[in-house]
Amino acid sequence: MHDIKRLRQEPGALKASLGRKGFDADIEKALDLDRRRREAVSEADGLKAELNKASRAIGEAKKAGRDAAEEMEAARKIRERSAELDEERRTVEEELHNLLLTWPAEPDPNAPDGRDETENVVVHETVMPDAVEFERKDHLTLAESLGILDMPRGAKIAGSGFPLYLGLGARLERALINFMLDMQINEHGYTEVLPPFMVNSSSALGTGQLPKFPEDMYYVERDDFYLIPTAEVPVTNMHRDEILNAVDLPIRYAAYTACFRREAGAHGQDTRGLLRMHQFNKVELVQVTTEEASEAAHEEILEHATSVLDTLNITYRIVELCTGDLTFGAARCYDIEVWAPGTGAWLEASSVSNFRDFQARRMNLRYRPEGGGKPLFAHTLNGSGLATSRLMVALLETYQTPEARVIVPRPLQPYMSGVDQIRGRDR
Repeated sequence: MHDIKRLRQEPGALKASLGRKGFDADIEKALDLDRRRREAVSEADGLKAELNKASRAIGEAKKAGRDAAEEMEAARKIRERSAELDEERRTVEEELHNLLLTWPAEPDPNAPDGRDETENVVVHETVMPDAVEFERKDHLTLAESLGILDMPRGAKIAGSGFPLYLGLGARLERALINFMLDMQINEHGYTEVLPPFMVNSSSALGTGQLPKFPEDMYYVERDDFYLIPTAEVPVTNMHRDEILNAVDLPIRYAAYTACFRREAGAHGQDTRGLLRMHQFNKVELVQVTTEEASEAAHEEILEHATSVLDTLNITYRIVELCTGDLTFGAARCYDIEVWAPGTGAWLEASSVSNFRDFQARRMNLRYRPEGGGKPLFAHTLNGSGLATSRLMVALLETYQTPEARVIVPRPLQPYMSGVDQIRGRDR
C-alpha cells in the first residue's frame, strides 16, 4: 500500500519509481479519485454547519409560534444531500483503495535497475568444489535408484508436482527441517512459530498476494480460505491491526510450514523431480522492525539463511534482483541459489526480501517510537531459511558417491539417529 501523502505531494516521483519495476501507475486517475473524495468530505463538512443552522431556525420558529415548514424543508434537503455525499465519498474511497492495492511496492533506491532476471547481479559466490572423477546422476535418477522418492505415486495420490518421500528420504527431509529450525532458534534467537497452513482473505491481502495473484494460490471456496504459498503470510499477519512498542522490536520468527503454489510451471527438464513443486516444505524467517533498523535486518536475515548452507557445505551464490525482477511487494531482494552438480544448474532456494512499510500499511501494523509520539508503520522482512526441495536436490547431487549412495552431512546425522549414508532401499 502507498502513502496517500506521497501521491499528493510527489506524484511524478512516485510514477517514476514504480516505473523502475516496469509498472505504469495511473497517477492521474488516483489523483482524480483523491480530489473527488476530499471535495465530498469538504462539502459534507460545510453541510453539517448548514444543518446546525437550519435546526436552530426550526427551533426558533417553533418557539415563536410560527410555521417551521420552510425551515424543515431546508433541513431535509441538507440531510438528503449529506447522504448523497456520504455515499459518493464511500464509493470513491473504495475505488481509490482498490486501485492503490494493485500498485506494487516502490523499489529501494539502491536496487539495481534492470528489465528482467537476465539483469540480476551476482554479489557473492562460494568456491566451486573440485571436479569429481565420476559422472554425477541428477537427483531424481539417484533418489529413485535409492528408493527414497516416488514421484509417480505422488502424482497418483494428488497430481504432478506433489512429491512422495520414502524411508530415509522422508527422514532426511524431516532432518533438514529440524536442523534449520534449531539453528535459527538456538543460534540466531528466533522464536519458533507453527502457524495455520490456511489463511483468510484479509491475511492474503495484507502481505500482497491479493488482489493481484489469486490464480497462484489454492482456494477453498466454501470457507474462503487460501492454502499458504509461504509462511510469510500467516506469520507476518500475526500482528495485523496491532500497535507494537519500539522497545520490543525487532521481532524475529522462524516457522516451518508446507507451502502450496499453483504456478509450478510447464512440463520439461526444468520441472523434473523436485525442481518445481506444487507442494514443498520450507523454514521461513520473518522480522518486524523499525525503519531505521530495516536495512541491517535485511542483511541479517540473508546471513542467517546462508549459514545453513555454510554449515552443510553446499555451494551457493547470492543474486540481487534488479527492479524488473522484484516481486510485487518487495522493495529489495536477494535470491540465494544453490549449485546442483548433477543437474548442472543454479537453483533458487531462498528469496530474502525487504518490504519496508508496504505490507505494514496494508495490514495496519504500527509501532510506538521510543519516547512517545505518533505510531509509525513498521517494516517487515522475510527470507526462506531454506526451501527444502531445492536444498534436497543440491544435497543429494553434492554428496553422492561413485557407488550411487549419498553421504549424510555430519550436522544432519544426529537428526537421523546416526545414519551416515543412504545406501539404497533403507528404511
